[in-house]
Amino acid sequence: MPISTALVPTDRPERYIKQLVSHLGHKATTTLSADGRATITFAGALSGGECVLAPSGNALEMIATAADAEALAVVQDVVTRHLLRFAAQEDLRTEWAEPVAGDELEVLSPVAGDYLLTHCTPPDELLLELVTRTREATGGAAGMQISHDEGALLSLLVRMTGARRAIEVGVFTGYSSLCIARALPEDGHLLACDVSEEWTSVAREYWERAGVAGRVELRIGPALDTLRALPAEQVYDFAFIDADKVGYPAYYEEIVSRLRPGGLVVLDNVFQGGRVFDPAFQEENQVAIRRVNELIARDERVESVMLPVRDGVTLARRK
Repeated sequence: MPISTALVPTDRPERYIKQLVSHLGHKATTTLSADGRATITFAGALSGGECVLAPSGNALEMIATAADAEALAVVQDVVTRHLLRFAAQEDLRTEWAEPVAGDELEVLSPVAGDYLLTHCTPPDELLLELVTRTREATGGAAGMQISHDEGALLSLLVRMTGARRAIEVGVFTGYSSLCIARALPEDGHLLACDVSEEWTSVAREYWERAGVAGRVELRIGPALDTLRALPAEQVYDFAFIDADKVGYPAYYEEIVSRLRPGGLVVLDNVFQGGRVFDPAFQEENQVAIRRVNELIARDERVESVMLPVRDGVTLARRK
């Protein structure tokens, strides 16, 4: 499903949004939120076509999607023609970007990514060695390891929440669990869940070398079984979910019900390489991540924010 954007300079974006919503309401389904963001969803010949409108400083931001390139062109034309019709007092310039699929969107440019890596607390020699060891031991699977800046974020969040009891779903070779365990107090406890004896054997080695093995309890087996077997009264302060994506909704539900007030759950890969933005991607991973993203956004038990960190990170704090 192609996606195209346009940024239209104007001092009156809110006015144009209201006019478009009002005028197109007879041929489309429209919504307008209190912050000025509007969605226009077309039916009939344009079924599946949609345009999101939002004020962005002195500009009108537009995001158009449709089932195919032909339908997208029609959506762009309809919205553009009506917008220019309303602009009697100014000369608006509407230039749509070339359409891309969700997985072609550049969520984080290489330049920004490199800058982030070099402007956070740097990894020490042990973490750097673990990166090299993971690459040598797992080959192409090494991409499952979190980046240095995300590891620094996890450590910072653990310390900021004052966490003593933590859960990790998805250990791999132990980079994230090492960042979490190091940030826990000496009597802290991390329940680490994974299904691989091979890859977690690397993690065990580095926990030992870092002097945090006593804080980590590794359980091998389906994580959902491990979580559901936990006593209902057992309370945790912090959790990190970075495992099979299909399991995210169930992992989240089991964990959030066990978080103390003020406890934090962090979920990785909530963008799925940009595929969650594009309804054309309907594989089970993308469907599951969309589901958990929607669940968290509407979950009255938590307050949450989604961050454009690497492949997307969600923080949800139990109220």
